[in-house]
Amino acid sequence: MLKPRVDDKRWTAVRTSAPVFVLASGWRVDSDGTAHASLRCAGTRAGEAEVTALAKASDVAGAASAAFTLHVSVVPYTTRG
Repeated sequence: MLKPRVDDKRWTAVRTSAPVFVLASGWRVDSDGTAHASLRCAGTRAGEAEVTALAKASDVAGAASAAFTLHVSVVPYTTRG
């Protein structure tokens, strides 16, 4: 969950650099500006990904910019002993 922003920008999307390791789903922005996304990690492969939340001002043209980045390291579950 991302709290509503206090500046003129609004949450627009969430992206992951490696969906094979971390998959973002269920993106939504509530009427109060709170944003939600679910992150699922693959438990069978090890790797790293960056999850980035994008934000932009609604009255400005152009692409949204990164407002928050989460670095995720995925460690697989042990299958033996």
